[in-house]
Amino acid sequence: MTQASAPIDLSQLRRSCRACGLLELCLPAGIDQAELERLDSSVRDKRTLESGGMLFRQGDPFHALYVVRSGTLKTVVQDADGAQQVLGFHLPGEIVGVDALAHDAHQSSAEALERSSICELPYSRLEELTAQIPGLQRQLLRIVSREMVAEQSHAVMMGRPQAQERLAIFLRSLSERYGRLARDTTHLVLPMSRYDIANHLGVVVETVSRLFTRMEDLGVLRVSRKVIHILRPDMLGEMCGAGGARDRAGKAS
Repeated sequence: MTQASAPIDLSQLRRSCRACGLLELCLPAGIDQAELERLDSSVRDKRTLESGGMLFRQGDPFHALYVVRSGTLKTVVQDADGAQQVLGFHLPGEIVGVDALAHDAHQSSAEALERSSICELPYSRLEELTAQIPGLQRQLLRIVSREMVAEQSHAVMMGRPQAQERLAIFLRSLSERYGRLARDTTHLVLPMSRYDIANHLGVVVETVSRLFTRMEDLGVLRVSRKVIHILRPDMLGEMCGAGGARDRAGKAS
């Protein structure tokens, strides 16, 4: 008599790394089944945050890294006078909390912009696994490097004198990140407010609204509440200024 197969644990399947659509974004290519199971055992159950929910606050002690499984988060830093600066927005497959690695405390706060699901990776366990799984160690270094590149890109964007260039660079970057998620790169849903975008770009919110209107008038995009339809990606690239020109030259060569 054939032994009946064990029932499927649906709750385990939902939180399993191998069942996650973000597998290729979070983990190194070529990780084998045994290594994946070891990692699965270290990922804590998903945490769900409602819009406005805090994942961690500036100054909190560092315990874990977090992967955005669904939804969007923003990271914000606050100075001694209480003024806030939006550092960035984090989409599915992106890791949050790397800022705490240097000082064992979070240097920013992370807040959900919409209902979001988070995978928690306790760092003490992650350190053990990186010693056992070389590919995971390389991936962690890639993630830290990616965060550094993102910070540099934001600094370069803030150095652009024209607000139009800053907004164009922001939209093009968001479009490229959509592409990594296999989403439509010309159909951007913005969970962040105009105020958050303006704060991130270092301009006033009225400027963002005015620039969106101007880009609509030029036929670059169409705005429908929080949805941005990019009609002319080529013109958007041109609005990015010198960086856009270099990218087009590189693609042509």
